[in-house]
Amino acid sequence: MVRSLFAELRRRNVLRAAVLYVGAVWALTQGIAQLAPVVGAPEWAARWFLVAAAIGFPFWIAFAWFYEFTPEGLKRESEIVPAESITAHTGRKLDRWIFAVMGLAIVLLLTDRFVLRHGVNEHGAPGTPEKSIAVLPFVDMSQARDQEYFSDGISEELLNLLARIPSLQVTARTSSFSFKGKEIAIPEIAKSLHVAHILEGSVRKAGTQVRITAQLIDALHDKHLWSQTYDRKLDDVFAIQDEIAADVVKALKVTLLGEAPKVRATTPEAYALFLSAKEKARADTPEAYDASDAMLRRALELDPGYLPARAALARNIINRTVGLEPSPERDRLLAEARKLIDDVLAVDPDFARAHELLGYIAISCCDDIPGAVPHYQRALALDPRDTTLLGNSVIPLVALGRFEQAIGVSEAVLRLDPVNVARMHNLGALQKAVGRYDDAIRTFRAVLSIVPTRRASRQSLAETLLLNGDAQAALVEFEAIKDPVLDLFYRSMCYHALGRKAESDAALAEFTARFEAEASFQVAEAHAFRGEIDQAYAWLDKAVERNDSGLPGILLARSFEPIRSDPRWLPFLRKLGKAPEQLAKIEFDVKIPATIEDSVASAQAGAKP
Repeated sequence: MVRSLFAELRRRNVLRAAVLYVGAVWALTQGIAQLAPVVGAPEWAARWFLVAAAIGFPFWIAFAWFYEFTPEGLKRESEIVPAESITAHTGRKLDRWIFAVMGLAIVLLLTDRFVLRHGVNEHGAPGTPEKSIAVLPFVDMSQARDQEYFSDGISEELLNLLARIPSLQVTARTSSFSFKGKEIAIPEIAKSLHVAHILEGSVRKAGTQVRITAQLIDALHDKHLWSQTYDRKLDDVFAIQDEIAADVVKALKVTLLGEAPKVRATTPEAYALFLSAKEKARADTPEAYDASDAMLRRALELDPGYLPARAALARNIINRTVGLEPSPERDRLLAEARKLIDDVLAVDPDFARAHELLGYIAISCCDDIPGAVPHYQRALALDPRDTTLLGNSVIPLVALGRFEQAIGVSEAVLRLDPVNVARMHNLGALQKAVGRYDDAIRTFRAVLSIVPTRRASRQSLAETLLLNGDAQAALVEFEAIKDPVLDLFYRSMCYHALGRKAESDAALAEFTARFEAEASFQVAEAHAFRGEIDQAYAWLDKAVERNDSGLPGILLARSFEPIRSDPRWLPFLRKLGKAPEQLAKIEFDVKIPATIEDSVASAQAGAKP
């Protein structure tokens, strides 16, 4: 009985039909699983396809038993005379189909194992590390909705806490907070930030009580991995942050190589003032710094030992000096900032941001590269994963003329901070400095697509277009800036490139007559671009006499390219302490943390065709 049933199943090709069905379902399931992340299909697509296939299997078997393909079309098996049956011929066709389907399934399996998984991890995004996270700004849920500075501050402190874990890649604040208030789905945010997980939440502060709710989301599948609500007194807000960080580490199965990082604690009143002061200072105006300074000084009255407030006050004061010419007032501000930083380091010699501030003062305010480098090196050694420190290490690299290394560091930082327009602009400036004009133009256009009003990027775009031989397009961009001072300077070079000599001469003559005292370096730059070598060096000498603020950036300025082959170039750089052999003696190395470096390499590999 069993033998005859098996023989009949073989004769009617039911067994072949079953194998073909199973093989086709296997191949299609692999295809759906591989394509789902690319087309944005939900996680359950492959699972429900399998359910539907399982339901359809008995019907397929019944169909194969009762029906047969004939030259006249599909007929019931009972209606066919045995002598006219072509089941043997159909069986050979099914065999060929089975081999084809199984071959396709094997190819898909090998592609998934040995191709896609090298560039796409289980989270489906090219180059996205599994242990990666972005902290979105927590929502202010207080009754009056007036505690946004507090909820944002909690989010930032959590972000900084998680960023100190070596095996976890954390997106920087600028990029994470760029999605604030925008109705964008979590998977889309994660895709933009190149992360596999998102931490979001809310903060409700009322009197001395605080409720913080946090939830960790698997970004690809848009599902919660963990959530928790903490109802505590404000005194416990630091313990809450430590607990949240610990819970995230546990949920992501992150291995800690040492003790878990902890938040620096202070009084609730001082902490609230500190968070509010940081938020105020982001406006970057004199009025904002006045308000921020007042809050920080009050916080220090409440807790003189709260070092983050002291360092933040020093940074505010340093920021006030940006753009100021040397003067007694600038010297007074820098002295005050140094005193604050020295006070921080006297208590905590390992406060990385304080060392970085000392380095910034030395290099940006005094052009003291040898004096600045040890501070930057110390800061990076203390906190190599701090995105701000890593990004700011580009400053000494540029001063040392190590542009290619600075580009590598900038690209790594942008991996953690992909929509930071300031970092993007700096990358474009470096690309311009090494003559990668097409790359620089793309970078500056990308910045302007995000912030069309960013004047510095439009100016740099115009400069790059000019250097790249498109003077007419450069002139259009310069005219859009509408700067009466820069207008004459850039017109002198654009007109020269366009062959309009008389107009170029007139623009440069007017610019020189009006602004030579404060712009000797720019006059030299215009003459150099025009190939007027003697005049360029004469004005460079004047720039040295007047301590022109443009001189520290001479290595970046590609407009001097026409005079760099002149015998006077290297002696002039030696006079500034910027000759290659002088800078080569200064030891400074920036090591990109392995987790970031691997992420960048993975992203680059995933982007290859």
